[in-house]
Parts: sequence; structure tokens; C-alpha cells
Amino acid sequence: MDTSSKRALVTGGSGDIGGAICRRLAADGLHVIVHANGNLARAQGVVDDIVVAGGGAQAVAFDVADGEATRAALEALLEGGPIQVVVNNAGVHDDAPMAGMSGAQWRRVIDVSLHGFFHVTQPLLLPMARRRWGRIVSVSSVAAVTGNRGQSNYAAAKAALHGASKSLAREMASRGISVNVVAPGVIAGSMADAAFPAEVVKQIVPAARAGTPEEVAALVGFLCSDDAAYINGQVIGINGGMA
Repeated sequence: MDTSSKRALVTGGSGDIGGAICRRLAADGLHVIVHANGNLARAQGVVDDIVVAGGGAQAVAFDVADGEATRAALEALLEGGPIQVVVNNAGVHDDAPMAGMSGAQWRRVIDVSLHGFFHVTQPLLLPMARRRWGRIVSVSSVAAVTGNRGQSNYAAAKAALHGASKSLAREMASRGISVNVVAPGVIAGSMADAAFPAEVVKQIVPAARAGTPEEVAALVGFLCSDDAAYINGQVIGINGGMA
């Protein structure tokens, strides 16, 4: 199906991986809605990059953890046409050993990654099904597969996306909609560079390097294409051999 008339919503689209995904989908011909939690200016910067490169994009800001605010924002976006590609990339870290983790730390991380997935995806399902074509990709983490010290909240939130996505894939597959998860390992960018010095990366990653946001974006772009129509309900690692 021609993607030139399709719109894609990328949550957390102003970050390192999110921005790369936005630029990739725009290069593939989609009109990209770049989402930010609060920093609309940063999302607009990604939009400006896309427009300069000849693509189509717009910026939007809302808190995916707020169900009412998200639904209102989506209703406004749907007035401009269908959204047939959704990339759930929004997520936050608030690391601590569970023995010292507060309830607020546990809840906020799960609110954004897991409840945010529901708040964003659920209202778009029936409009997507009516057009009998859709792509839903959620960005998880290798931590959801292997576990990671200090990240029980983050690993729990991301692992929950695996079960939800596998179940949703079974519900929507007959309508031409695929639902998949990508689980990146150590990816270069502002968050990983501080946490994983080069010598640590060489020890924990068999490929002996961090991945790039563009490599993650290439996988997401493929999953959103017609060529990937029969890939459904999968969790695909992109981690240089870590898991």
C-alpha cells in the first residue's frame, strides 16, 4: 500500500531514538507526527529537520500517562485524517534497586511505558481496522528480556509490552494490522553514553560497540512497511548479540 498518504505517530519522538525513527519514517514517505511529553520546541526541531529534507511532519505535546489528555489530543489529530502507523517509543528511567525504590518511582515508569501504550494505541485501533491496514511498533529494551540491576520498574514496564503486543497482534491480524516490539540493547545517545563508557560496552556487548539510533530506526521502518506484513506478534532484539 502506498505510504505517501499515511500518517505516523511517534511518541517520545524528540529523543535520540525517537528522532531517528521520525526521520526514517518521513524518508519512507509518511507524514510524521512527532510527539513530546512537554518539550514542544525539541519536537519542532525534529519536524524542521524532516521538512528541510523534503518530508512532511508536525509536532504535538501531551503526557501519554494522562489518559484523558491523550484521548483529547488524539481526537484532534484524527480530525486531520487517519493515523495508520503508531510507534510507542515514550519511556522514562528512574533507576534504583527495588529494596530502595519508592512507590512513586515504580508507578511513574510503568505509567509512561505501559499505561501510555494503552492510552495511545487503544483509541486508534478501530479507525485503523476500518481501513484494514496498520502498523503498531513498540520500543522495549534488552532489560525486559534479560533483566538489569536497578531497573525492575523499567524491565517490568517494557516486558509487559511484549505480552500486550502478542495478544493485540492476535486480535488485529485479520484486519491487515501488525503489532510488533523492538528491544534495543545499548544504543548510542545522551542516555546511554553516560551510563555505559566505551570500555564497559566492549565487556557487555559481543559486537563490542553501541548500536546507533539509525540502526533501530531502520528496523522500525522495515516493520512499518508492506514488506513486513507477515511479521506479527514478534519481539525483535537489536542488541549486538547481548541476548
